[in-house]
Amino acid sequence: MLDSKIPSGPLDQKWTSYKGHCKLVNPANKRKLEVIVVGTGLAGASAAASLGELGYQVKAFCFQDSPRRAHSIAAQGGINAAKNYQNDGDSVYRLFYDTIKGGDYRSREANVHRLAEVSVNIIDQCVAQGVPFAREYGGLLNNRSFGGTQVKRTFYAAGQTGQQLLIGAYQALERQVALGKVTMYTRHEMLDVVVIDGKARGIICRNLVTGELERHFGHAVVLCTGGYGNVFYLSTNAMGSNVTAAWKAHKKGAHFANPCFTQIHPTCIPVSGDHQSKLTLMSESLRNDGRIWVPAKAGDKRAPNDIPEEERDYFLERRYPAFGNLVPRDVASRAAKERCDAGFGVGTTGQAVYLDFKYNLINKYGKAEANKQGLQNPDTETLVRLGKEVVKEEYGNLFDMYEKITGENPYEVPMRIYPAVHYTMGGLWVDYELMTSVKGLYALGEANFSDHGANRLGASALMQGLADGYFVIPYTIGNYLADEIATKPIATDHPAFLEAERNAAERIQKLMNIKGTQTVESFHKRLGKIMWEECGMARSQKGLTKAIEEIRQLKKEFWSDVRIPGDINEMNPELDKAGRVADFIELGELMCIDALDRNESCGGHFREESQTEDGEALRDDQQFAYVAAWAYQSDSNWQLNKEPLTFEIAKPSQRSYK
Repeated sequence: MLDSKIPSGPLDQKWTSYKGHCKLVNPANKRKLEVIVVGTGLAGASAAASLGELGYQVKAFCFQDSPRRAHSIAAQGGINAAKNYQNDGDSVYRLFYDTIKGGDYRSREANVHRLAEVSVNIIDQCVAQGVPFAREYGGLLNNRSFGGTQVKRTFYAAGQTGQQLLIGAYQALERQVALGKVTMYTRHEMLDVVVIDGKARGIICRNLVTGELERHFGHAVVLCTGGYGNVFYLSTNAMGSNVTAAWKAHKKGAHFANPCFTQIHPTCIPVSGDHQSKLTLMSESLRNDGRIWVPAKAGDKRAPNDIPEEERDYFLERRYPAFGNLVPRDVASRAAKERCDAGFGVGTTGQAVYLDFKYNLINKYGKAEANKQGLQNPDTETLVRLGKEVVKEEYGNLFDMYEKITGENPYEVPMRIYPAVHYTMGGLWVDYELMTSVKGLYALGEANFSDHGANRLGASALMQGLADGYFVIPYTIGNYLADEIATKPIATDHPAFLEAERNAAERIQKLMNIKGTQTVESFHKRLGKIMWEECGMARSQKGLTKAIEEIRQLKKEFWSDVRIPGDINEMNPELDKAGRVADFIELGELMCIDALDRNESCGGHFREESQTEDGEALRDDQQFAYVAAWAYQSDSNWQLNKEPLTFEIAKPSQRSYK
């Protein structure tokens, strides 16, 4: 039975009440307790830094050569917070409601409200660390708009917000490393969780430089290992992003929740060929100042600047007049796919739409700058020049990135964009304290399922990662560790450690002994093709059933014909990748099983059998208002556990952005 441990009382007082009544560990006892943190992105770095500052002995692990290599660095557009600096009607409640609605009523109310509450503290924390957020003329922090909202609540640092926030968290982490409170293990990959008497007591990891397996004890283990979007092969995730740590925890008893909830990001540079190994994101913030359109006539191959205004279809503004280009990501993505499938797509493949900035260059920024400078009746060329200068300040690095990749100048020619796999809302099931179904094992940030439902609003990933690390886990882990202060460190020659290490070694040896004919990459590509076609932007019973069989066949082929060069006891990236792809194959099967079982459409999960007359997602709250938490039983065998979702404040209704 799943116990979400949601505190009693009014929704807006639950977190305050929890903090006032949770157990505490006094400073002298904190020094006796060891905590393992796996992953050093925003969630991991902030958690390790915070726990070290509190006095715990922390071991932090990452598979990169530095915590600063974490994929959080790639986030572009911004971080949400309900500070209402714009005085445009924002509030903690509004952020809470937008997040619940944006997630299509498939997230847990209590967790989301807590997230909205602590969001205001995150900005103050980061400013104190020196994060260079954009500022208005008077020196106040600036905000911009993101999809799914009608207020400006997104704080940003040009188009590199994730990088700046990660540097802040990294500095906090390194301070604790220098003080001896945190021990940093780079180039180490977690291969298993050690569970003793039902509690997480450590991990097995592989030194990626020497190939050696290592055993590490901890009174608690905190997983901050990000999402699993690379199961699709082509995604906006870094090439190294994987599911292995979370998957090993899952196979040791941690439930995996809502694995089919995958976010498709609407503004990515389109696929250009089979040679690609990843896709590049263009920040959603660009929709704030760009207009998305396709030619009004199907098959129109003219250059975009040759198509007059009256022959363009600004389809998001047409279909969703209230939100226009700022509808949530799932809605924008499906609308773009619909236009392309209907033959209105642009570019050589026809799988793209235009994101055009010229209108706002002239009318929003150009005219404002001209007025500032006292220019009377400036010509269009002057307005464009003035507008460019403003846009360069806000988005310059994104425009430069686009031009380097495509060879086209987005100031002169509209960007071509198309949806791509981005964020995963599913992850390890956690309760209100962020603890998984294994005692002492926690999951933070994108590694857990808790805050975003079936679709994440833009600029909320950074918010959740830092909220979990800086402001939630310091309280909730103490509530658990208060009962562990009498537990002495367990020697790593304990039978449970030896067995976990032996199992990890045997799996590695098994992979190396296959000596087949096909590369790891080829299997990953084939898995990604199955997942994208049958469990991507649209899913159906027929397609998912087919995908499950194809993945099971792919798994048999992988374990009989994969070829891994090199040796075990050396730096061997191909071996590292093989283990990750093997886990992706198993995860892909569960994702399709979960998608098949959830016979409704909600957020990013779009079942073709469940849609409204005008093609929007059609939820079934009578049958599916629950979190699907899957327990691993054996190979290709999972048990479904359901956590009912109850809504005290944000009553479920059909989403409308019109």
